[in-house]
Amino acid sequence: MRKIDSNVTITPTVQVIERMFAIVDVLASREEAVSLKEISQKTGLHPSTTHRLLNDLATGRFVDRPQAGSYRLGMRLLELGNLVKNRLNVRDAALAPMRELHKLIQQPVNLSLRQGDEIVYIERTYSERSGMQVVRAIGGRAPLHLTSVGKLFLAVEEPQRVRAYATRTGLSGHTKNSLTQLPALERELAKVRQCGIARDNEELELGVRCMAAGIYDDQGTLVAGLSISAPALRLEEEWLPKLQATTREISTILGYEPTNESQA
Repeated sequence: MRKIDSNVTITPTVQVIERMFAIVDVLASREEAVSLKEISQKTGLHPSTTHRLLNDLATGRFVDRPQAGSYRLGMRLLELGNLVKNRLNVRDAALAPMRELHKLIQQPVNLSLRQGDEIVYIERTYSERSGMQVVRAIGGRAPLHLTSVGKLFLAVEEPQRVRAYATRTGLSGHTKNSLTQLPALERELAKVRQCGIARDNEELELGVRCMAAGIYDDQGTLVAGLSISAPALRLEEEWLPKLQATTREISTILGYEPTNESQA
C-alpha cells in the first residue's frame, strides 16, 4: 500500500492494477493519441494519479508518448498479443467444447482442417453407443466436395478457385449421392454461403450423414470445421443450434469477434 498523490489516501495494489486497466481501455477505444486531460476525465482519476500510472505503463512499453501530453497503446501489447495468438492451437481450443457437445448428443463430433484439396481429421469424440459403423480416424483424409467441412472451405473460395478445384480433382464420387458435377456443387455451395452451415447427405459414406459449422480465428478467417456424424436416419436438426454454439465458443477462444454480417 502507498500514497498515490497529494490529496489522497492509501491505495491497495489491486486498485492500482484496476486503474491501469481503466487507462488501457480508454486508449484502446481511440485510434489516435489521447491527452492526459481526457484520460483523467474518462477514468475519473486525479490528473497526478493518471500521469504517474501512464509513466509506469510507458516504462514497460505498454503505452507510448508520441508527443508531450498525449498517449496511445504501446508495442508491448502487440508483442504479447502475438505471443498469445501463436500459442493458441485449434485442437486445444476445441477439445473441451467438443467433449461437451458429444455429451449432449451422443454422436461422433469431428474436428477437421483443410490441407490442399482435402480435409484432415485432427480430433474426434466418439462412443460405441452412437451406433456409427464408420468413423474417420484422426489423420484420415477426404475430398473437400464430399464432406460437410470441405464444403465450408469451398464456399469461401472465389468461383474461379472452385472451378479450378473441380478441374484438378475431377469431382470423383464415392457414393450415388456424391456431387460429381460442377453446377450441382456450385448450387450446394450457394446454400452453404446463405445459411452458414454445410451438410454431407451420404456423399462420402452410404448410411452416414453429417452437418458442419465453421471455426474462425481473430482475423475472421475460416481455420477449421466441426461436424456431427450420425446414421442417416438419426441425424436430428435440433443438434444444429448446439453445434453452432460450440463453434462460436471455439472461435471466441481463438479471438474471433463476430459482426452483424457474419456469424461463426
